[in-house]
Amino acid sequence: MSFQISDLLKNPGAGLAPMAGVTDAAMRLLCHEQGAAWAVSEMLSAKGWVFSGGRNRNAQDILARLPGEGPAGLQLFGSDPAYIAEAARRLENAGFQFFDLNFGCPAPKITGNGEGSAMMRDPVRLGAVVRALSEATSLPVTVKIRAGWDSSSINAPEVARICEDNGAKAVAVHARTRDQQYAGKADWRIIRDVKRAVSVPVFGNGDVRGGADALRMLDETGCDAVIVGRAAQGNPWIFREIAAAIQGKEVPPPTPEERMEMAVRHFQLEAQLYGEKLAVLQMRKHIAWYVHGMKGASRFRERINQMNSAEEVLAALREKY
Repeated sequence: MSFQISDLLKNPGAGLAPMAGVTDAAMRLLCHEQGAAWAVSEMLSAKGWVFSGGRNRNAQDILARLPGEGPAGLQLFGSDPAYIAEAARRLENAGFQFFDLNFGCPAPKITGNGEGSAMMRDPVRLGAVVRALSEATSLPVTVKIRAGWDSSSINAPEVARICEDNGAKAVAVHARTRDQQYAGKADWRIIRDVKRAVSVPVFGNGDVRGGADALRMLDETGCDAVIVGRAAQGNPWIFREIAAAIQGKEVPPPTPEERMEMAVRHFQLEAQLYGEKLAVLQMRKHIAWYVHGMKGASRFRERINQMNSAEEVLAALREKY
């Protein structure tokens, strides 16, 4: 039987939200191991993929997968239905279980081209993009949207209905507007309104920082599952915490030693994907997240940022615990 979005909801837990520069194969694998029910890749430009013929190194890195990963979606972005469809046809067998469309990215370099969350200002074109992808692939299609462009144009329920009407099998809602970026409080009422507006599964996103938050979002919005973004940075254990909370259980937080051991493993996976030289650079942000809140974290980050060899970084991480 082919993969269905309902397969993502068979086990208790949360999904890993797509994050540019973060949710590569290494991050996805670690989160899956800690209980993430599914994950979504970094965003890939459909137009860029078609023009490059798949030869772009960054695109190839986004498509990389590691043994042991669980279900994952490949996230595409773009505003041209023809390019979205062509990219999907070429990437149908890339090893992902579903496609996800990015209608939520607030970055100016993306919205300035009329893509990402800027698409929510053009629901007709947005619907055409969803339909083009749905008709071009046999894989399920999901979408990631925001509450709206700004506080005067909250249109997530309308956009969600358009997505469903054009073939989307699930809608993920980041309950902030584009203007909010990642600041301010997420308005979970938007997720509730989207859930009431569509019949496909709805995934809630925004301000879920632990098991208690996940339970509260599920209760207050009626969403089918939650997805976690920034709270998973340096904290893949959040997924075991959420899965346990859904089952009425508790799990202890990771010890400092566990955090450093995970950072070492994360580094090794990054080196496997990109080589040691690039892994040193890639891991600087991840290590900062792993040590956040630990004694001497600021000084340790400064040390790591001055290091240029894998041996130095690994030695420092092992020395920390």
